[in-house]
Amino acid sequence: MAAKRNLAAALGRWSAEHRKTAVFGWLVLVVLVMTLGSAAGQVNLTEADYGTGDSGRAERILQDAGLTEPAAELIHVHSDELTADSPQFTKAVTDTADAVEATGLATRVRTPDTTRLVSADKHAVLITYDVKGDPDTAADRIQPVIDAVRKTDAAHTDVTLGQYGAATGLKAINDSLGEDFVRAEYTALPVSLGILLAVFGALVAALLPIALAVTACVGAMGLLALTSHVVPVDGMTNSMMFLMGLAVGVDYCLFYLRRRREEREAGRDNATALQVAAATSGHSVLISGITVCVAMAGMFLSGLTVFEGFAIATIEVVVIAVLGSMTVLPALMAMLGDRIGAGRIPFLGRRRARRAAAGTPRNSLLLRGVLARPGVFALLAAAVLLALAAPALGMKTEKLGTDKLLPADNPTVKVSRQIEKDFPGSPAPASVVVKATDIDSAQMKQALTDFEAKALASGRTGKSIDVTVHAKENIAEVSVPLAGNGSDATSKKALTTLRETLVPDTIGKVDGTTALVRGDLAFSVDYNDQLRKSIVPVFAFVLGVTFLLMLFSFRSPVIALTSIVLNLLSVGAAYGVMTAVFQHGWGASLVGTEGIGAVESWMPLFVFVVLFGLSMDYHVFVVSRIREAYDRGATTRDAIAHGIRSTAGVVTSAGLIMVAVFAVFGTLDMQDFKQLGVGLAVAVLLDATVVRAVLLPSVMLLLGKANWAAPSFLRASRPAGTGAPYPAPSAAAPEHAAAGR
Repeated sequence: MAAKRNLAAALGRWSAEHRKTAVFGWLVLVVLVMTLGSAAGQVNLTEADYGTGDSGRAERILQDAGLTEPAAELIHVHSDELTADSPQFTKAVTDTADAVEATGLATRVRTPDTTRLVSADKHAVLITYDVKGDPDTAADRIQPVIDAVRKTDAAHTDVTLGQYGAATGLKAINDSLGEDFVRAEYTALPVSLGILLAVFGALVAALLPIALAVTACVGAMGLLALTSHVVPVDGMTNSMMFLMGLAVGVDYCLFYLRRRREEREAGRDNATALQVAAATSGHSVLISGITVCVAMAGMFLSGLTVFEGFAIATIEVVVIAVLGSMTVLPALMAMLGDRIGAGRIPFLGRRRARRAAAGTPRNSLLLRGVLARPGVFALLAAAVLLALAAPALGMKTEKLGTDKLLPADNPTVKVSRQIEKDFPGSPAPASVVVKATDIDSAQMKQALTDFEAKALASGRTGKSIDVTVHAKENIAEVSVPLAGNGSDATSKKALTTLRETLVPDTIGKVDGTTALVRGDLAFSVDYNDQLRKSIVPVFAFVLGVTFLLMLFSFRSPVIALTSIVLNLLSVGAAYGVMTAVFQHGWGASLVGTEGIGAVESWMPLFVFVVLFGLSMDYHVFVVSRIREAYDRGATTRDAIAHGIRSTAGVVTSAGLIMVAVFAVFGTLDMQDFKQLGVGLAVAVLLDATVVRAVLLPSVMLLLGKANWAAPSFLRASRPAGTGAPYPAPSAAAPEHAAAGR
């Protein structure tokens, strides 16, 4: 049979015939990979790995010289009543410094006596110190210092102590990430199971997709740990992997199970129903998985290591989920047979049984309207998507700092904002890294002096400019507080002045000297610049390869082009909603946040790539059914009606699961998780409803026979698996079908 020639059908048939081998082989593979991954450990990105541009080069100069900057910390001492020169205030400062030093974890503890870090109103001062040891692990060791500061704070009721810095900020993020990840796991899984119970009306059928998705995620995490030794990953990559793995793993199984149940309800025997599901839905899963992987591969063109980690993680979990869907799932379905309907939910089971017995197709009022007035519905749907996309025209991106990543009521954020208020530029000063032929030369010393004088005279910097010289390495670090709050327009102008005027006019004039500016704001600016440069190649790669994949799958240039345009509309709508909610704050309270004036800088590129991959789940599945009906002799209109009606339940269910999983992440505390969850949830919701239920059928109906027009070389190589003959339904099958739903 023609349908059996495709890879999905062959794998499904093999798995059904070698059930134990497929099931136990899957379990052994997952356990083995997870064990090896746990033994190897996961390698996370270092600070220098994130960098790009001049700030990245500065980080690498320090790293290569073995001068990795220690984690710097600030302790904010404040009193509404006392001033910095009062005895009680001075005693609190001294006791705090002594307590920090007593932990043995701090070095270079400095009080306002040496740093002059006293607020203009003299009601606040800053104590500075560095955390001993590797800065990349400082967050794991900072707790004793935090406890010491809290103890001192409790002993001095007339002042308030707060701590913020590289280690405490990262610790706050890691703590929030850990809590968020646990909450996501314990929320997303039950929600997905509940939806699947409603879809299938049976416990066993609902548990199968969950089991496959979870084991796929477990195996992928083990594999990620192994590959991280080649390409290090960001700390939140595991959460991203879980998000993607659960969503696609459940959806892939859902497509397979629903098609098998449909064939059983049509009267086919169990073996044939499984063959049809493998050749059709299995083939769609394969194409969809390939599309997701290829789309994610576009992130390798970003030039940023963090994106390479995201790409590898997503590709790994999708590949494993596809492999499981095409092997272990058919094996389990063959093992269970009609027992897949065991554990039936009484009310849902009876309702589905009545519907199956009636054998009447579900008519859709919306679909009838689309078929009757395709032009009107196409315009309305496009107008809705374009209206939602409109705010994206003013999208601003920013590499969010700790104060924006965490909720406003987080203690670390409160301290950070108070420091910004009392000491503009202090929480995240810029740093000029100077690499010279002779850092102790008279010319270089004079250049550093001139730099400090001109910086203070410019009005673009704070007063506390600190120079640290590493004579042996011929490197100097100049800490320069920037005017503004560290990320606003004032700070950006100060950074520009620093890079384009102050440094070139002083330090830059010394022969053989390299002077580069680093720091949080410099990193954010360089990061955004790199992302802007990479947008065109990434978009071109994803669009081009997706077009070729759709062309290969359906042998129709029109369908391939339509796929691109429809996906771009849903991505644009997602961008618009993200901009409206997170940049402007429209409806932000509904997701427990506030407008922060910007979208996380890596979000647009990541969301584009992910959505372009995921949206193909529905597109391939729906268009495959339309093409299947057309190849069997139906007119374009009838084929569209059949394809939409026969996939409506699957697309709705799969879309609901993805929306639910992504929405869970939209409720988490971390701002980037919120943005990602809301963006993906909105896009998938629009994609599964407005795009697939309205825009796709109306556009295809308007195009008519043009949908199937193709050059002769494409027509000559029509894909296997469409329109294939299968044995007629057996007379006894309907009775068993009721049990197998």
